[in-house]
Amino acid sequence: MTLNFSEITKGIEFKEFLRYGENPHQEAAWFTFPGQGLSEAKQLQGKELSYNNLIDLEAAISTVQEFSGEPAAVVIKHTNPCGVAIAPDIYSALIRALDADRISCFGGIIALNETVDVECAKELTGAFYECIVAPKFDDQAKEILSTKKNLRLLELDVDDMKLSTYNLRSILGGIVVQERDNKPVDPIKWEVVTERIPTTQEMIDMTFAWKVVRHVRSNAILIARDGRTLGVGAGQMNRVGSSRIALGAKDDISDAAMASDGFFPFGDTVRLANDYGIKAIIQPGGSIKDQESIDACNEL
Repeated sequence: MTLNFSEITKGIEFKEFLRYGENPHQEAAWFTFPGQGLSEAKQLQGKELSYNNLIDLEAAISTVQEFSGEPAAVVIKHTNPCGVAIAPDIYSALIRALDADRISCFGGIIALNETVDVECAKELTGAFYECIVAPKFDDQAKEILSTKKNLRLLELDVDDMKLSTYNLRSILGGIVVQERDNKPVDPIKWEVVTERIPTTQEMIDMTFAWKVVRHVRSNAILIARDGRTLGVGAGQMNRVGSSRIALGAKDDISDAAMASDGFFPFGDTVRLANDYGIKAIIQPGGSIKDQESIDACNEL
């Protein structure tokens, strides 16, 4: 593979200075690829976007894009999803996402992939949120949300955005470039390595969990059931630590599915999951001790 940096960055231009960066003592600016991503968003109201807002908005939009074609809601806090849900209608998806973790959702960034209506707007005025992004806000919803003067509202077609093929990130003395992790999830390519084959519902739950877990910062563990996250363990120094956080987030997670963004180095996470009633696990494999985890699944 050959990457041409000048071609990758072609067209990038200065958009605006930001109030400050991640912290108040850091200067910051926003550069965009015109016609791509957040540069196309229309801000309807609220304070100017901050550095942290933009980072979290990218995380929210990237996650909700996993569910194109079905009503979905995503709540992001510090770049991690704390509530993700799908439902037959957008209001139900929003309620289910918020109910996943109301405490963590407070002050979050919310992405919806359908029009925000009156019901959604009334719910969104019930607590403090930083920003709401959706393809459209109907007139009554805009009137209701206008009472929250500082709430940022962005109209953006989250399902039909032009995006660069690559992610860029600065490091000390340089920049690293990689392809976006946006390849469609394809359960047909998955391999069942245990004696018991997953049920249809378990496959549905694992598919949902696998779509979301790649948007959680590693070490990442995600618990899901019936189209909603139940627990998220993010950014811990070991996988068991992330598992304890995710598994302990809700009182009842029995029969749910667990997804891990990395392999299990030992069988301890499988045994811990069993203690909480988890019935199905999806993980990439690749550990030299994979068989230890597989044997634990078969035993339990």
